[in-house]
Amino acid sequence: MPEHQNLHQVASRVAAIEPFRVMEMVKQAAAMRSAGIDVISMSVGEPDFTAPEMVAQAAIDAIRGGATQYTESLGLPALREAISGHYSRFYGLDIDPRRIVVTAGASAGLLLACAALVAEGDEVLMPDPCYPCNRHFVSAFGGKPVLLYSSAAERYQLTAAHLAEHWNERSRGVLVASPSNPTGTSMTVPQARELLGAVRARGGFAIVDEIYQGLSYDGKPVSALALDDNVITVNSFSKYFSMTGWRLGWLVVPEKLVPVFEKLAQNLFICAPTIAQHAALACFRDDALDIFESRRLEFRRRRDFLVPALRELGFAVPVMPDGAFYVYADIAGLPHRHAGDSTAFGKAVLEEAHVAIVPGDDFGFAAPRRHVRFSYATKYERIEEAVQRLARLLGK
Repeated sequence: MPEHQNLHQVASRVAAIEPFRVMEMVKQAAAMRSAGIDVISMSVGEPDFTAPEMVAQAAIDAIRGGATQYTESLGLPALREAISGHYSRFYGLDIDPRRIVVTAGASAGLLLACAALVAEGDEVLMPDPCYPCNRHFVSAFGGKPVLLYSSAAERYQLTAAHLAEHWNERSRGVLVASPSNPTGTSMTVPQARELLGAVRARGGFAIVDEIYQGLSYDGKPVSALALDDNVITVNSFSKYFSMTGWRLGWLVVPEKLVPVFEKLAQNLFICAPTIAQHAALACFRDDALDIFESRRLEFRRRRDFLVPALRELGFAVPVMPDGAFYVYADIAGLPHRHAGDSTAFGKAVLEEAHVAIVPGDDFGFAAPRRHVRFSYATKYERIEEAVQRLARLLGK
């Protein structure tokens, strides 16, 4: 074997996967905390709430009862039934439990969807800005993510007009999120209906990420499943149900695709974590749902404080985020030396104000240098303190 041959040559697809920059900010903030600096985290998209006691107890009971072996690849039948009941109770939808695929987090669900639908060279349209991993899921299967600038007037969402302008012979589908990370904005019902109709008219697929839909604040959310039964929706126990590290999510897929997803799940994951599945059954108890609802209202309280406060400081937030726990803010008009560079601004906010936020670089290519993302998944009092620190930094 020639000496120069690389025994560990990395596959070319890896070059299309960019680092998740928010994690670098998290590491720097953690290092500062280790040095004794009080850093307020408004960076990571993780609820500060954890699974309530009855969910934790269900996990303990599963372990003690020996319910720790593999489940069916599609998930525990009882959990699929419970998720189906959740759609009936909260959305008025009759979803056959057989269409529900329980996954190892929403990330695994998105990987399964892309594995099933994206072929080498296929183009998948998505909005700019969007969650960075979504485009990387597409790239991992040889597809080409096509990010299309989505303005505040479009609620930072993909629209039927985008498809009319950009769909071509290589286009295969769309991947959207409602509510969205990083903007916290949802598609309106007419907007979603028009987009899904435009995809259907072109024979494409639609993957709709609904992991933040339980955290909606300005009206009852409408699932894409109510508008088009052929969409694939992705959901998760991480956000509304506060189970991030449990790694549990689900898909709803068209009936004809269930065998495809089952085959892929069997081979790629075997099954989602068994203990987490047994614990998640407790999420649908009335007393647990009361807790989740109170937490949703607390997130809304934080939003209703933070958005006006940021606007008062000079951040532009042209669209009130109606869901999730993010504010996507334009810094271009701020009285700061780095107002035109979100990376330098984020670094200054961390090092001088000791507040961790996320520069826009992760979320797209259209206007990342003028945007930052705030997460309000932290205590209300800490958010108040963060605003005071920002005010001092900006000379307010």
